[in-house]
Amino acid sequence: MPFLRFTLRQLETFLTVAETHSFTDAGERLGLTPSAVSQLVQELESVLGFRLFDRSTRRVSLSVTGKEFLNSAGTVLKRARQAETIATAINARATGVVRIAAPMIIASAMLPKIIKEYRVLQPEVAVRIIDCPVERLIDIVIDGDADMSVGPNAFCGEEIISTVLFESPWVLWCTPDHALAQFEEVSWENLKMYPLVAAGRDHEQNVAKMGRALPSAERISPVDVVDNISTALGIASSGLAVTLSPAYVKLLAKPFGLVMRRIVAPDVVRQVCLYQSSKFFNSPAAEGFAEHLIEWIAENVE
Repeated sequence: MPFLRFTLRQLETFLTVAETHSFTDAGERLGLTPSAVSQLVQELESVLGFRLFDRSTRRVSLSVTGKEFLNSAGTVLKRARQAETIATAINARATGVVRIAAPMIIASAMLPKIIKEYRVLQPEVAVRIIDCPVERLIDIVIDGDADMSVGPNAFCGEEIISTVLFESPWVLWCTPDHALAQFEEVSWENLKMYPLVAAGRDHEQNVAKMGRALPSAERISPVDVVDNISTALGIASSGLAVTLSPAYVKLLAKPFGLVMRRIVAPDVVRQVCLYQSSKFFNSPAAEGFAEHLIEWIAENVE
């Protein structure tokens, strides 16, 4: 028999007649005329090649072959209805898996809060965090290994849609008894007098970029570059050096007992963006979470 020559409507009609033992009662339940019910049953019998019902003037009852087919037909219709329910949930953004990549600060201190609130709204959506260095935030979306990523602004080609989520000024982190802690704002010229540790090549490059406005003799070079911002904050908390970061890093810096001071002259602001593919189709679940993320940040990030 050719695969799926019968329709779900035919199966539904067959099962309803088997339950009601009447074409008329089945038609009332399905919103069909008795003749339409009879036609659908006859079409199904023609496709199957055997009779489903024994008909009499008073009653319709399952034939021997109809009884053998009944359970299988019921299972198919049940699975089809489950699939329809799942499809409806997907379209309603109520189920699915969302993969979001982010660097350590955002992945550890910001995303879990956003995901926790979203789980209340959509408990069947699973949001997976992917730890990702800043340098990979664009490529991981282009390669299809993440549905989206969040992190510092970076150059994007036509394959990426970039949405600015918030802006964060670059700040200095030092111990409360450090000489620079006495100032509300710290200039680059004053900063040059003290050892500086940068966190990652991305920070090192940004420090260099920000210092270009200064005369070459006043430009700042870090005494050390470490891979993780937590290491840089730890070094700063010991008093061995100061470190720089966008202000949103305060989510991680507070436990280190450091104070934050705005860097000025020049005053530099960093954007944090949401990156999504312009080529890959985002699932309804991913689109729903992206909208929630944007709304959450607008309401909670200064």
